Amino acid sequence: MTMTSTMEATPRLSVRHLAKTYETKSGGVPVIADLTFDVAAGEVVCIVGPSGIGKTTLLKCLTGLQSISSGSAELDGVEIDGPPREMALVFQEYTKSLMAWLTVAKNVRLPLKHLHLPSAEREERVASAIAAVGLSGNENKYPWQLSGGMQQRVAIARAIAYRPEVLIMDEPFASVDAQTRFELEDLCLRIRDQFGMTIVIVTHDIDEAVYLSDRVVVLGERPAKVTEIIPIDFGEARDQITTRSLPQFAHWRTEILELIRKAG
Repeated sequence: MTMTSTMEATPRLSVRHLAKTYETKSGGVPVIADLTFDVAAGEVVCIVGPSGIGKTTLLKCLTGLQSISSGSAELDGVEIDGPPREMALVFQEYTKSLMAWLTVAKNVRLPLKHLHLPSAEREERVASAIAAVGLSGNENKYPWQLSGGMQQRVAIARAIAYRPEVLIMDEPFASVDAQTRFELEDLCLRIRDQFGMTIVIVTHDIDEAVYLSDRVVVLGERPAKVTEIIPIDFGEARDQITTRSLPQFAHWRTEILELIRKAG
């Protein structure tokens, strides 16, 4: 899928002056002050910022798991006021999101029960999702029989079997080794292309953000604001070795790192 620099008239995901304040006995605690950005259909957008800046809180607001204090978040022009059926969420803690007593196939099939699909279509989705993440032949294994990277692939397969328009990922590759992380990053780009999904990822890894993104949203200040939105355009297919060795890669990594250090 080739991204263009022109945003659609109606972005897939639109965030306007989003703010979040947690109410406590001693008063309100503002976490997010004013966030505005768009995500076009088919984009991969990474959200980065200092630790504790409110990135995970933002994802919870975008997925309807937490209410927004002011401003708005819209999916295809419709305000998000609860978990949208068109979204799926992949967590960092894949061991907690998978059901240890269910096989790979049953874990992937689990969210499809609520869609009332014909049996043949449901099984096709399960099979194609498992194949897409490279786990064909492991359908009858249990999560505890798989490596950490394979377990995260199961969590991703479960999300894409649901066929969401938007896939939200919270530090999805933080708990695996470096080689597995590279493989999962490439998997992320392949499923974007194969299923036409829009992907939003929170990550602490700046190199990962540069490698995966069409644009990087940098958060700063406290409570959080958008300090910069950086377009990433390599102009070619991405590869873990050649892309990371490009001068542009080092330039964008340095720019983002400097922004985060200033914000921290």
